[in-house]
Amino acid sequence: MEQTDKHHKLDKLKTILQEMKSVLIAYSGGVDSTFLMRVAKDVLGEKVLAVTAASETYPEKEVKNAAISARKAGVKHLVIRTEELMDEKFSSNPPDRCYHCKRELFVKLSRISAERGIANIITGTNLDDMSDYRPGTKAAEEAGIRSPLKEAGLSKAEIRSLSKEMGLDSWDKPAYPCLSTRFPYGAKITGSELSKVARAEEFLTDMGLGEFRVRVHGDIARIEVPPGDMAVFLDEDKAGKVVGEFKKIGYNYVTLDLEGYRTGSMNEVLPQHRIAALDPQ
Repeated sequence: MEQTDKHHKLDKLKTILQEMKSVLIAYSGGVDSTFLMRVAKDVLGEKVLAVTAASETYPEKEVKNAAISARKAGVKHLVIRTEELMDEKFSSNPPDRCYHCKRELFVKLSRISAERGIANIITGTNLDDMSDYRPGTKAAEEAGIRSPLKEAGLSKAEIRSLSKEMGLDSWDKPAYPCLSTRFPYGAKITGSELSKVARAEEFLTDMGLGEFRVRVHGDIARIEVPPGDMAVFLDEDKAGKVVGEFKKIGYNYVTLDLEGYRTGSMNEVLPQHRIAALDPQ
């Protein structure tokens, strides 16, 4: 039944894309947008443009990987520069930070789509994304941005499963949201701080860790990993290497979060009534 259901949703996605005629994809190179790009290419052929936003909030390695994935898929690809750090409404890191970032991105994407006569701008937002606090959704609605994966009712697990069936290398890629999510609300976001956390996470990736986050609280780096990976940090030699590297980067204290890795952990300090007031959903 599960197999049939996800394939019905895939058919619905293809129908949605076919009706769109042409699309510009806000392309991050992650699981969802890569799957969406592949299906869009299959349905619309040359009438697909993938656009990746490069800035201090997104590691250069991820931008390069996005370009490689688009080239492998045979999809036209552009890299544009966004300057969200120049906007105090973003860099001051309020709870609706994502709204201001996405609004700038969608303004730029709208210009490109208008210049090129592309009918729709689409994102890789999926059904599961609606369960977390995502103020960027409001910016998408205001700009008339479509989310075909969500419209088709596809969950993250279904997208990963279908991606694997299609032979996409991204099917098991860990989620990698904007680096600004590593900082508590109210802590100013700067290029130097983003660079530090990017270096810290790259070090853990090179150690072989998959899904994790380095959350930053001033001079404290709080590492979140799934419970099964916590044993890595109980090894004296490995723990010593992590502490040594993180101190070189600029963190005075290095901690392991015993609650483990979870998405949106910085939202846990927001009262539910505050989220309800800010979230358009």
